[in-house]
This record gives sequence, C-alpha cells and structure tokens, in this order.
Amino acid sequence: LPLPIGYRRELPPICSDVRQKQRLSIDTLPPEVKAPFPSDPIIPLRTKTTKEFQEDTERAVQSGDWREVREFYLTTFDSFIEINAAFKREPNGSFNTTDDSGVNAKFVNAVYDALLSTPQDIQKSVLKGIINSLLREWKGPRTKDDLRAYFILVQNPQYSSTSTYVIYAHLLRQIAVLSEADHHFLVHWLKKLSARRFRQLVERLLQFISTRLFPAEPDELPPLTKCSWWIPSATKVLSLFNAANSVSSPPIMPFTDFYNITLEHIDFMEEYRTWQNYGNSNRFSFCQFPFILSTVVKKAIIQKDSEQQMISQARQSLVSKVSRRQRVDMNLLFLNIKVRRAQLLSDSLDELTRKRCDLKKKLRVTFVGEAGLDMGGLTKEWFLLLVRQIFHTDYGMFTYMKDSRCHWFSSWKCDNYSEFQLVGTVSFIKTKNRHTCTFLFYSSSLSHTRTEEKETL
Repeated sequence: LPLPIGYRRELPPICSDVRQKQRLSIDTLPPEVKAPFPSDPIIPLRTKTTKEFQEDTERAVQSGDWREVREFYLTTFDSFIEINAAFKREPNGSFNTTDDSGVNAKFVNAVYDALLSTPQDIQKSVLKGIINSLLREWKGPRTKDDLRAYFILVQNPQYSSTSTYVIYAHLLRQIAVLSEADHHFLVHWLKKLSARRFRQLVERLLQFISTRLFPAEPDELPPLTKCSWWIPSATKVLSLFNAANSVSSPPIMPFTDFYNITLEHIDFMEEYRTWQNYGNSNRFSFCQFPFILSTVVKKAIIQKDSEQQMISQARQSLVSKVSRRQRVDMNLLFLNIKVRRAQLLSDSLDELTRKRCDLKKKLRVTFVGEAGLDMGGLTKEWFLLLVRQIFHTDYGMFTYMKDSRCHWFSSWKCDNYSEFQLVGTVSFIKTKNRHTCTFLFYSSSLSHTRTEEKETL
C-alpha cells in the first residue's frame, strides 16, 4: 500500500534481523497507519464480600424479601466476565499460574451453599444465566478468565438434579474440548479443592454417566441417539479429576472410588473391541479410560482377550505346520510344563521363564516320573502345591498378618526378584484358566511407600 503523503523512509536492509527492526520501528508510524489491536475485556469491579453476602441471605430468610439476593444471582451468572467479577480475588489480575486459580474459594462455596435454599425463581434465573454464558460465541483460544469461569461453573450443586442434565452436559462438552494446556491448568486447580467438595464433584459425574446409561424413566432424558456425546464428555472431564487425584500427595480419595459399577452391566466386550479396532481415535470407548472400570470388568476383559489370543496363536501354529507339510503336534495348543515334586518351585520357574511366549495358552502340567493325563486335576494340584510352598512362612517371601488375614511381602532383602515374578506369572495363568487370584501386598523391599491393592491379572 502507498505510504501517506509527506511520509518518507528508507527501505529496510535485507538482513536476518529485518523483522526485528520493523517491529521496533512500528511506533514511528503515523496514527492513521497503525491497525487497532483488540484488548482484553475489562472486568467490572464487584465489592461484595462473603460476610456481606451471608448477611444479605440471612435478612432475606427472615424478611422474605429476596430482591437483593436475586439481583446478585442474576448479575453474577449472566456471563463469564460477571462470574470473574464476582469470584476473582483481583478483578483484573492475571493469575496465569497453575498454583493459584485466583478464585475466592470461600465466596464460591458460600454462594453455592446458599443457592439450593433460595426460591425456585432465583435457581431458575441462575440456570438461565449459565445457558446464556455457554451459548455465547467464544472465538480463538480460551483465556484464563474463561478457564476460571468453567472451574467455578462445574462446582454448581444444581447439576445433581436430572432436570439440569442438558445444561450440565453442554458445560461438560465445552470443558472436554479445551486444549491440553488448558486441561493442565484445570487439573492443578481442581486438586486445590477441599476433599469433601472434590468427592462431591466426582460422585456427581459418576451419577450423570450412570443415569445417562440407565435412566430411571426412559422419557426423563433426551434419546441417547441424539446426545451420544454426553457420556464421552462427562468421562473426559472425570479423567481431569482422576489426574488431579493422581498428582496429589497423598491422593484426595481412593482410586477405587472412581470405579463406576454400572459399567459391569453394559456390553464391555463390545467396548473392548471398539477400543482394539479404533485405538485412540475419535471413536469413544470406556477402555480409553481404565480408571473408571472396576476390577470385575478389567478381569473379564483380560480373560477374554487372553482366550482370543490363545486361539489365534494356536491357529497360526497349525497353519504354519500345515503349510510346510509337517506333522501337526497337538502339544502346540498348550502350555506344557514338566516339574519334579522335589524341585517344584525351581522347575516351575525355569519352565515358565523358558516358555514365556506360550503363557497365554491353556496350561497342561506333567509331574516327572508319574503317569497321567492332565484333564484339570494335575493343574489344580500344581497350583495348590506351588502356592503352599511360596506362601509358607519358613520360605520367607511373605508374612501372614492376622489382623487383615492377608499375606504381605516380607521385609527381607534379596538381589533376585525372579521368584516374585513367578508369583505374578502364576496368578496370571490362574486367572486365565478361570480361577480367582487376587493378592493384597505391602512391600517395603520393592520400594512401595504405602499400602496398595495389587490386582494381579
């Protein structure tokens, strides 16, 4: 474009820092040449404190005049800017760190604790304000003030009612599609919540997923075909809480409290096949979020997968033999181990180590020097003898605790953990062969710092 009349300047030299020189000289341009830069919206100043709000609420309860409280709720939840104005400690402060959200948590808790006790018209006005906030067009990346608004809105206790699930779902959807960097901020802000409120939010999300899967009344929610994004959005937001729980030391709540028992009643094998076929694509599967799956579901999935892989390996072995015109050996279909009763532990360890590639095949045991065909009895006897020897107190690997009635890793030091690996291998084989095998361990020798439930599958 031609420069304004009367304006002259030399052409910039062609060098590596030409862009830097142009950037530094932009302020020398006349005002009519400069392009306006959009500025961040100014957050209005709100001075109401937690004490003042609580006094307003008490007066309203006593007098029945809710006008002042109604005006506060109407204004506060009308937009993201107003949410920040009400709950941000410094209205126009940046607070662009993961350590401090800048939110006045005490004030947020007071406002939400009082909300469910207000008249129905005030509660409805809050929901309408949230709808208006979520329906506004937000272009480009989210600002930290937007993240603060999402962080505050997700704590609203009104979402416990199924009548608000449509609004709740849209809020969860907008949070779920945030960038990874934004999720990182939210995770660290969420872990600063009190344990009680954190648990309430987790339970609310789990209840939302369960109710969407199995509504009490078919007509109380929109058809699942028209809102298939509800459950994926809720599960992704729940994963943020799980991440916040994981990075907290100690964890805010037990990891088992994230299990959704309702998922034991769905076709979880279909979920598994979807995950296997589509991986981490946009096709949702609960298997992408294993923290939500209970031990029952995980065990069933692993067991079924093991059976399928066993059949596949056997089929490949047979096809390979036939294609090379070799005699088919039916032993290829089994994990065959031979052990001596006198050297049961060492022989079992050697056999399982040497035949690691066959661990997913069906087990068949032979005792050296004894005639017999294993139809299941010899395998059970091998399991029994092996477990008795491993867990015997004289052997020293485990210590029996009378109070918990569980075996724990003993505190003895050793340089070779192959026998502990044998325990895991045996438990895997036992689970694969449709036997229950769950151990509860505490290991000081393996550098565990706290008691954990070890699901050896």
